[in-house]
Amino acid sequence: MVWLIPCWLLGATSQKPTVLTDSQQPQQEYAHSIRLDGDIILGGLFPVHARGERGVPCGELKKEKGIHRLEAMLFAIDLINKDPELLPNVTLGARILDTCSRDTYALEQSLTFVQALIERDGSDVRCANGDPPIFAKPDKVVGVIGASASSVSIMVANILRLFKIPQISYASTAPELSDNTRYDFFSRVVPPDSYQAQAMLDIVTAMGWNYVSTLASEGNYGESGVEAFVQISRESGGVCIAQSLKVPREPRPGEFDKIILRLLETPNARAVIMFANEDDIRRILDAAKRNNLTGHFLWVGSDSWGSKISPVVQQERVAEGAVTILPKRASVDAFDRYFKSRSLSNNRRNVWFAEFWEENFSCKLGMHGKRPGSPKKCTGLEKVGRDSTYEQEGKVQFVMDAVYAMAHALHHMHRDLCAGYPGLCPRMANIDGKELLAHIRAVGFNGSAGTPVTFNENGDAPGRYDIFQYQINNRSVAEYKVIGHWTNHLHLNWTTGDSSLPASVCSLPCQTGERKKVVKGVSCCWHCERCEGYHFQASEFTCDLCPYEKRPDQNRTGCQPIPIIKLEWHSPWALLPIFISVLGIIATTFVIVTFVRYNDTPIVRASGREMSYVLLTGIFLCYIITFPMIAAPDVVVCSFRRIFLGLGMCFSNAALLTKTNRIHRIFEQGKKAVTAPRFISPASQLVITFSLISVQLLGILVWFAADPPHTFVDYGEQRTQDPENARGVLKCDISDLSLICSLGYSILLMVTCTVYAIKTRGVPETFNEAKPIGFTMYTTCIIWLAFIPIFFGTAQSAERMYIQTATLTVSLSLSASVSLGMLYMPKVYIIIFHPEQNVPKRKRSFKAIVTAATMTSKLSQLAAERPNGEVKTELCEGVEASGELGRACYHVLVWCNQVSEIRTVI
Repeated sequence: MVWLIPCWLLGATSQKPTVLTDSQQPQQEYAHSIRLDGDIILGGLFPVHARGERGVPCGELKKEKGIHRLEAMLFAIDLINKDPELLPNVTLGARILDTCSRDTYALEQSLTFVQALIERDGSDVRCANGDPPIFAKPDKVVGVIGASASSVSIMVANILRLFKIPQISYASTAPELSDNTRYDFFSRVVPPDSYQAQAMLDIVTAMGWNYVSTLASEGNYGESGVEAFVQISRESGGVCIAQSLKVPREPRPGEFDKIILRLLETPNARAVIMFANEDDIRRILDAAKRNNLTGHFLWVGSDSWGSKISPVVQQERVAEGAVTILPKRASVDAFDRYFKSRSLSNNRRNVWFAEFWEENFSCKLGMHGKRPGSPKKCTGLEKVGRDSTYEQEGKVQFVMDAVYAMAHALHHMHRDLCAGYPGLCPRMANIDGKELLAHIRAVGFNGSAGTPVTFNENGDAPGRYDIFQYQINNRSVAEYKVIGHWTNHLHLNWTTGDSSLPASVCSLPCQTGERKKVVKGVSCCWHCERCEGYHFQASEFTCDLCPYEKRPDQNRTGCQPIPIIKLEWHSPWALLPIFISVLGIIATTFVIVTFVRYNDTPIVRASGREMSYVLLTGIFLCYIITFPMIAAPDVVVCSFRRIFLGLGMCFSNAALLTKTNRIHRIFEQGKKAVTAPRFISPASQLVITFSLISVQLLGILVWFAADPPHTFVDYGEQRTQDPENARGVLKCDISDLSLICSLGYSILLMVTCTVYAIKTRGVPETFNEAKPIGFTMYTTCIIWLAFIPIFFGTAQSAERMYIQTATLTVSLSLSASVSLGMLYMPKVYIIIFHPEQNVPKRKRSFKAIVTAATMTSKLSQLAAERPNGEVKTELCEGVEASGELGRACYHVLVWCNQVSEIRTVI
């Protein structure tokens, strides 16, 4: 930019006024700026006025954000110039411009700072008298303090970096400005929004919120802040963004009502993260109030809201509970004293102070005042803080820190380049901006509020924030209260776990035992699914299957062992078998005692004493097996089960088989000859019986050797759909196949015995007990035929253990009872109640009896073929008249005669 001075004013250009005011304006270019002379000139950018409307660049005056901050820079320069230790013999000057809160206007104004660095070409310019023009030498600005809004700082930084002019902002917090490759000459004494975004995310997390909306004012500050918040929340994974809305630079009528209605589209996202300017904040709150949504939204405001009063005036209720953040600051008491002492007479250097005076005291300064409609005239005797309210603006501290940071950098530079030289040395006549920047980044001092001022490699200040909440006390007085602070970590002074805290969550937490099924694309929204069956909640998102021997606990947060059960003695399934078994044992014992007592009587001897005792032993074992089958399984019990499970039946069936086989062989032999068959003596019968039993014992020994007895817990038998009813069954290792093999041999003997019983069903009962044996075997077969479907048909039943054990023991007891009842009870009855029938008759040898039985069989065969006399004669031919056989034949003939007589009578 070229500044031309009219030729007729050449003589007036040599003197530069120190202060330019409305009443002293010799040059038009200073009408909207402040200029202070000095050895080193600092630039300043402040939003003295708000953004204008309808094409007007500037609007109404900003008392706090504009005048307070501007005066803070002037005050800091005064203090530095008076400080003998800081920049001694060097005076700081200033060139302060108004940005009017508009980035494009600020860009135009900032060109003033680079005038001295632009080469001027006046070859085409001539004065009216033909003389060459004389250029006014512009001030060389070595560094700039500002700007306030991030959008303005970004715009200005792009120009200043071209001319290597360092810039220190006191309020711009956009994360974009941390990019040292694009904004390498930019620094700031306030932390970037990336820290602020992290602090706000920590607040949201501490409140227990995970579903929020964001709202940003269009521009670098709002959009960059929201972008930083969204990025950090995405990286942390704990907070989801329901909606991201933006307020246009030039909102249309009804725009804020639309924004409120859009926020209501996600009613669960009650928390609203706001990176918006105070005007937009005020209008958003007003729209919520108009839509009767007071208390619905949970506002979380950035430092643009901070602890400002203007956004919440007359909308205290809708703003109640808002949590806001502000860079940690402290009020500068010296500035309060300075500013309250300012008046129209002692502050003429501030070209906007007269306008502030009118605005602050609601009065008018003469006929040229800015408030033509005000009826009150200013006297000039008004006093700030006495005749008007006053509260130090929040960024005053940072403005002063920015000025001091520049001063400390210049001081260090002066010490390095002008060691011991009073004032500016020639080496600092043209200050190198890059060298000054290095000194700025290296400064470290305590600021105006006592807090450290430092910069990192990107020119950012460390993050230190105060956390505020807008509260209404019992006296209905609304105020901001500090509830915590943030310095890399959040520290709140109140309990965030209070159940009364409002919620802003997409989905309520799942109950214990439920997993989260996350909605695709929205990690904070989920459906709760209960871990069913034998699954437990392994993590927040997964259900795992418990080990086979365990089931979920009551809360389904872990697994617990499945209870182990066994058949108890008091169980109804055990009482019936025990009752039958006890009766059977008593009855068997009674029979054995009776037989032993009457061992030599005819009935006991005729029953075959040796085989009877073997048979009674088997019956006793069939009864006694009930107790090992019901007892709690262990190695000893399992061993007894293996041994006696089939042994009792084997004893019984082996004895009965030997008896029926003997009868069959005797009468079969009688059909062929009158000689007795072999191996029919009692000793032979015992040998045959124990040979059959030894097969069972051999099988048991092989079973013991191949698979030693042990116990195990069967978790599959009672593994019900409801894990609460699941039980593990303590068992012996006797599988169904092993059971079949153990009982199979006994059943084979039983079937074989039954076959012989059928074959000997026609034998005269005078000679033996073939018919009772036959009835015993028929009944036993029926019992075991009923056992098979009951035992194996309940394999899938939940009551399998009880049913199968009861069925097996009862079947064994019934088999024994049938044998005992049919074979021995009649004999015991005669022995006890009819002893007269249990008397000996004429003794005959065993061989004679067998020969008689053989001849009786022969007689039965020939009776149908010969006349009675012939049969008798033929039977006795060849038999000697004397001896046992002769006498046996005689008795047979007598019997035959009796039969013939009976037939004749019939």
